[in-house]
Amino acid sequence: MESTLRRTWADVNLDAIAHNYNVIRQKIGSDVKFLGVVKADAYGHGSIQVGKTLQELGADYLAVSSADEAIELRVNGITMPILILGHTPKEQVGRLIEYNITQAITCKAKADEYSAEAVRCGGTLKVHIKVDTGMSRLGYLCDNTNFETGVNGISEACMMPGLDAEGIFTHFAVADEFGEECDNYTKHQFDLFTRVIKAVEDRLGHKFKLRHCANTGATARFPETYLDMVRPGLLLYGYGEFAREMGLKPVMTLKTTVSTIKIYPAGTAISYGGTFVTDSTTRIGVLPYGYADGFLRSLSNNCSLYTKEGPAKLRGKICMDMCMIDITDMPTVDVGSEVEIFGEKNSIDEIAENAGTIPYELTCAVSKRVPRVYYKKGEVVERELMLRM
Repeated sequence: MESTLRRTWADVNLDAIAHNYNVIRQKIGSDVKFLGVVKADAYGHGSIQVGKTLQELGADYLAVSSADEAIELRVNGITMPILILGHTPKEQVGRLIEYNITQAITCKAKADEYSAEAVRCGGTLKVHIKVDTGMSRLGYLCDNTNFETGVNGISEACMMPGLDAEGIFTHFAVADEFGEECDNYTKHQFDLFTRVIKAVEDRLGHKFKLRHCANTGATARFPETYLDMVRPGLLLYGYGEFAREMGLKPVMTLKTTVSTIKIYPAGTAISYGGTFVTDSTTRIGVLPYGYADGFLRSLSNNCSLYTKEGPAKLRGKICMDMCMIDITDMPTVDVGSEVEIFGEKNSIDEIAENAGTIPYELTCAVSKRVPRVYYKKGEVVERELMLRM
């Protein structure tokens, strides 16, 4: 659905996706497969548009969080392999087989359920086995005293009827963090993962087609972990320190406009709670962008947005639908002037740091009432509004 409103919107540069993909592809080499993580609507960028772009570029796999996300891609013309990283109820196994979707298996209970349901459906479910090497979240426990039990469980799952164990994977907990302790932990996880793989493959008498563990941090820093496939997320979208070092481009630019301008005398409290009080005559620009659009309230009085005259400080608490910036010394910033919330001129990394979070949270937070405008070669190729109208 298309919105005609010029309120707050997100420009999504699909050429930046292509640029980032090509740079990462060159780094990992032609023998390593590329999985693009597009869960959570491609972290707010639009999973269908990003997925189609990656498919056209020759990526090998996509990853999502749920069956609904995977099927959304299928019904919108994406035919490349898709891996569900999260939980899928056993009742959905038939649909996964129907749509040729790969499912992660994280424990014996899931393996039993998926196997039984696949057999009942008369089909075969392609699966990737998840190993918990230290993330302490999902996966077969294999560390220390759990090694033999984990290897036995994984081997058993690989031989269950109705399951085709194409791959095995794990997830690093601190590969994107620096320091000897973090590096050693990542190396420990990788060593454990490779030992598990060898033990399972020795029992099965054949090798997994796909072994993968390299997330964004590992793709940038630990080439020894590439194995058969890498799984860049944040890196693909051009955010973070590693992206800057590699010359990657931010994919989303979030923009709004000045809707109203007010001039207040000294001593005026701005917004809820009066957390900011003017110390002189102040020209305030009201923007139609608030926490219902995805602007984290923790950024109140704690960041700047970018105008055509440079950064303008946020004043007062962020409201549901609005926020206020100080444009006292910016005479050419007027009603209708564009303001960049984050993008090439106003780094999302700095805003995320001020909020005590990561860029992912800010892009994922961009709400469904914010239209996405997609660009290729400088031209608008699609507009999307997720509101039901």
